[in-house]
Amino acid sequence: MQGTGVYDAHALHGFAHDSILRGSKSFALASQLFDRETRERVWLLYAWCRAADDLTDGQDHGGAMAPGHDAQAALARIRALTDDAFAGQPTGDPAFDALGFLLTEVAIPRGVIDDIIAGFALDADDWRPRSEADLLRYCYHVAGAVGVAMALVMGIDPADEATLDRACDLGIAFQLANIARDVAEDAAADRCYLPVEWLVELDIPPGQHMHPAFRSRLAVMAKWLAEMAGEYEASARWGARKLPPRSRWAVLAAAGIYGDIAREVRARGDHAWDHRASTTRLAKLGWIARAGWSVLRRPPQRRISRDGLWTRPRSGASG
Repeated sequence: MQGTGVYDAHALHGFAHDSILRGSKSFALASQLFDRETRERVWLLYAWCRAADDLTDGQDHGGAMAPGHDAQAALARIRALTDDAFAGQPTGDPAFDALGFLLTEVAIPRGVIDDIIAGFALDADDWRPRSEADLLRYCYHVAGAVGVAMALVMGIDPADEATLDRACDLGIAFQLANIARDVAEDAAADRCYLPVEWLVELDIPPGQHMHPAFRSRLAVMAKWLAEMAGEYEASARWGARKLPPRSRWAVLAAAGIYGDIAREVRARGDHAWDHRASTTRLAKLGWIARAGWSVLRRPPQRRISRDGLWTRPRSGASG
């Protein structure tokens, strides 16, 4: 959609760059691999996602949650300012103006953005998954739909549903890794994204999963999450072959960097949450080099099937 307002592109690009540097060192590093135009657009989308997520949780770039935060009021503000962004009306909020400016350059369907906002609504409602399907639906809204939007920013045709499915898979892989890594942090904030059915299967009372007596069983769930993340990562890697070379380089590097988080949590076993799992700078640079080499090689020809993987709603319809 072509915006009708006047945006300060230089200021918004600077704001968005600062946002990604503060919010995600890993993604900030991988984003440097995009060509300049794509990189700046990716930053703009990230800035809106980061700000909306922070508004929902009462945080500042993922920091401590503010006490007494009104999540429903924040959600109403997100929706209202996003309406303004789609109408091409400057909002006075740089994160939402970043989205509005982006929409003057890239046609992102409103349904995709609404699906992302639906993820914020789940958190605002203190929603918790009962089943594995619930977990994957949540991962879609908070990360998979972001992957779809990012693919559109990278130039994928909105009609190329198959490639958008693979982009969604990468977002889901990232979120599964985050959930595995952040079990302890989420519990401290009175949140839990482990399906109730998994807790019941392993005989862990709901709300007690961080008790030391259940640590070995919790490690089993971390293994399940890591395995799932690996399956979605593999699907996304195959789909990345449709991206332009520099975008493919950035996406493959990010996939490896975030994939290492899930692999590290799994490898630690019972000690997965003794301290926060992360990826070293050397390992990140290693993934950048490996991704670059893979781009220079002939793209893989053996198709990685999506059979058995969760499939996103079509046309941005919430699901």
